[in-house]
Amino acid sequence: MKFLFENSYHIYNRGNNKNNIFFNSENYFYFIYKIRKHLLPHCSILAYCLMPNHFHFLIFVDRNIGGTDSNRATDHPISKGLRILLSSYSQAINIQQKRTGNLFQQNTKIKCISDILCDNISNNYYDYICFNYIHQNPLKAKLVQRIEDWEFSSFRDYIGLRKGTLCNLNLAFNIITNLEKENLYKMSYESLTEEDVNKIF
Repeated sequence: MKFLFENSYHIYNRGNNKNNIFFNSENYFYFIYKIRKHLLPHCSILAYCLMPNHFHFLIFVDRNIGGTDSNRATDHPISKGLRILLSSYSQAINIQQKRTGNLFQQNTKIKCISDILCDNISNNYYDYICFNYIHQNPLKAKLVQRIEDWEFSSFRDYIGLRKGTLCNLNLAFNIITNLEKENLYKMSYESLTEEDVNKIF
């Protein structure tokens, strides 16, 4: 998968055999540290959610943040950053849990959201679907009763409960269709159709 400038991507992976990848709060914070170190220098993060056995990112490839002229997808800084992030995190967890083998499924999934074409729908419509889907994950999994009760997602930053700096909130409001500061909380609870959700995977 090539990462094209000024395109949005849904990136996700889960634990091998659907096993947990996070075992305590410190693991989540360590993973966020790794995101800052290995992924954030090469793209803007619009939304994220870390779940006990999987994660989701919605990213935007910004020419000024780390593009590449290489024709090989594996040479892109985002690809390299993801590999280092997951590999180094896995090594730390294997030591912590006294385990061996792959922590994550072998291939991280990457879906370009910007190239989904539908009649009479803005090109960034599926950014909005992905944004809401990512934040609704803990609610759908019945881990919390309200989206904002889950600590390890970007939702708290968007509604002003936390001043996180991992996500580029201003960019998200500028480029994601239908995303409005005034109505964000209400809109984040909107039901998503199965057809729309399937298109972001």
